Amino acid sequence: MSAASSLTPRLQAPAGPVRIPLVCNGLVKWHITAAYFWLTIALLAGLLYATQLLQNYHGGTSEAMSPGRVRMVHTNLLAFAFLTNGFLAMLYWVVPRLTGQRVLSEKLGWLIFAVWQALMLAMWIGLHMGEAQAVEWGETPVWLDPLIVVGAALVSIQFYTPIIKSQERSMYVSLWYFSAAFVWLALTYIMGNFFPQYIVPGAAAGAMLGLYIHDLVGLWVTPMGWGLMYFFVPVILKKPIWSHALSLVGFWGLAFFYPLQGVHHFLWSPIPMFAQYGAVISTIAVEIVVTTVIINFYMTWRGSESSLKKSMAIRWFWVGALFYFITCLQCAFQVTLTFQAIIHFTDWVVGHAHLVMYGVFTFWLYGVLMHLWPKLTGREWWSSKLNSWHFWLSAGGLFLMFLDLMTAGLVQGFLWRALAPWEESVVASHPFWLFRAYLGTAIVIGHVCLIINMIMTAAGAKVAHVDQDYAGYEEVDVEEPQASVLKGTTDNAEKNFS
Repeated sequence: MSAASSLTPRLQAPAGPVRIPLVCNGLVKWHITAAYFWLTIALLAGLLYATQLLQNYHGGTSEAMSPGRVRMVHTNLLAFAFLTNGFLAMLYWVVPRLTGQRVLSEKLGWLIFAVWQALMLAMWIGLHMGEAQAVEWGETPVWLDPLIVVGAALVSIQFYTPIIKSQERSMYVSLWYFSAAFVWLALTYIMGNFFPQYIVPGAAAGAMLGLYIHDLVGLWVTPMGWGLMYFFVPVILKKPIWSHALSLVGFWGLAFFYPLQGVHHFLWSPIPMFAQYGAVISTIAVEIVVTTVIINFYMTWRGSESSLKKSMAIRWFWVGALFYFITCLQCAFQVTLTFQAIIHFTDWVVGHAHLVMYGVFTFWLYGVLMHLWPKLTGREWWSSKLNSWHFWLSAGGLFLMFLDLMTAGLVQGFLWRALAPWEESVVASHPFWLFRAYLGTAIVIGHVCLIINMIMTAAGAKVAHVDQDYAGYEEVDVEEPQASVLKGTTDNAEKNFS
């Protein structure tokens, strides 16, 4: 299979009659439903934790509801239950369309769905029961680790099959990111959840955990997020991605530089300085790589300014890209040795994590949801006002929370640097934590607006939605499936980049 060549998704359907739908809409719909169920639990856990920092322990003396365990529930459900379910839904929608081939097995898909939800339920309960590992973003009970690795392997087989079987002479850039992410996920999870436990001891294990934390984000969440952006944005805007070449720069830059930067959270630690300097350099390189993705998005969007008003999906993508840019600026400061000495272990890092995981990739999944839910339910969104409330409460609440935590981190860092008593930094942080709790409440209220809208839309409160973008794929016995929304531009791109 040759290198990626088209500037837009081909949306190529197989020749001849389509007797079986190319895409299993049921798997897409149920993975989305599961994703937003788990996001609800994760957000509620985050709000509970925010109130616990204010010494409001709603669980009393219960160890199961202690702040440490609640925080682990918040982070792990967001990463593995919400984001992974959302990405799987997207893969079932995108991969068959880019390859013209069905996934390996619909039955396997339902098995993966059921088993994954069971694993997430076991993880949720296990974390509350105290069965956690000392691995940030990997606190999953140790007996679940082999099952998660097997699940990742089955997912890889499920989606590699249509990619390998594809008759397309070129591979769109989204498939590059997805294909790499399957390999990186398994390697990253094994590195973070097996090596420190059984193979690598001491400070080296700490450095490896630093790599794991970042590689989970950079080598699973990031390529999946970039892949979905490169597919859905051109489809929604009905125009080609601005620069295919730039998208490949992003891919190879991510592959070469991201695996090395995880140590940047361990500056000033007993890790060799060459590793620390290497992490700083690779982090700066990654910021440049991320900038290429941001530029590609905004240049694609240029000329379609009205879409910000007309399309809620594009609005989510647009704000997510903006937050991505802010994250890059912030990261350029926090990876320097001088600045790291101030913000290390402070709420600055917490704000940074929220902006990336929620403000970028969750927002992009919100954009996908805005685009797909009417197509999956056959109904228009029940309430545009609820969608607007969800957008403004989430975007506004998160941005203010980011500013709040960033400021709190600076206050904490300077107090510690001045050798002030620890209790003084806690007292100084209290107003910031209180404000965060209020902002978290706003985000949860916005999320409730979304859930209500999803339920009412699925219940069929409005006239049926007519899908113009993917009609050729959703019907049975179609003799001439609909061509790419931009067939002419994709054909020209093949001539230019083949």
